[in-house]
Amino acid sequence: MYRLVDSHAHLEEMEDVDMALQRARQAGVVAIIAVGSGYQSNEMVLEIAAKHPDMVYPALGLHPGNLDRNASSVERELQFIEDNVSMAVGVGEVGLDYHKRVVAASGKDLQKQVFAGVLTVARRHSKPVIVHSRYAWRDCFDLVSDAGVDQAVFHWYTGPTNVLKDILGRGYFVSATLAVEYHAEHRRAVKEAPLEKLLLETDSPVSYRGHQAEPADVSRVWRATAELKGLSPETVAQATTENAMRLYAIRAVV
Repeated sequence: MYRLVDSHAHLEEMEDVDMALQRARQAGVVAIIAVGSGYQSNEMVLEIAAKHPDMVYPALGLHPGNLDRNASSVERELQFIEDNVSMAVGVGEVGLDYHKRVVAASGKDLQKQVFAGVLTVARRHSKPVIVHSRYAWRDCFDLVSDAGVDQAVFHWYTGPTNVLKDILGRGYFVSATLAVEYHAEHRRAVKEAPLEKLLLETDSPVSYRGHQAEPADVSRVWRATAELKGLSPETVAQATTENAMRLYAIRAVV
């Protein structure tokens, strides 16, 4: 069985984490990056990782869709990441989201301010950044690059080719999700990205065309990616797993 890594999952949002992990193991998953999206989420991610240290590796983040305009609340979120980032393999999910609903709730200026603050923490602690960039691809890249962050992954990338070239040229990664089976822009990005800069993920428990994803579904992402890029499944599995382990400095137990 091939070894796979789900590089982005919201395990704290799943109904039965233990069963999901069991199914993931059966599907060949050897490691999962459990991403956080806010204070309570980050606490839960650390708890899950502590319970499953041989498989779950935590990342701490503050999702742009979860921002509160209350300054003290934002400061509390950032301080938690700062205080606990040593226990994490990465910083994320963080970034910008220019969907009109998110902008109406938090505004672009606050999003940029918070993102810049989290990037400072990531750089200070030499942690890779997991970037949410919906409709904000150029601004996200510019902020990450200007912050001097050396390692980052632009998760579920669907943006324009010119920004993708800058992302790859800077040495950053992009990740493939189950949307690689059908979403034109995402398929284009995954096809254009070299294998050495590609990760696989599920973004569990998000739904893809009515199917609620779980980490075991990274096997579908893997096979669809191999087919799209015209590569053998073995080649894609080995490369993407090595990419994830190198990026997050982990050694999964087989």
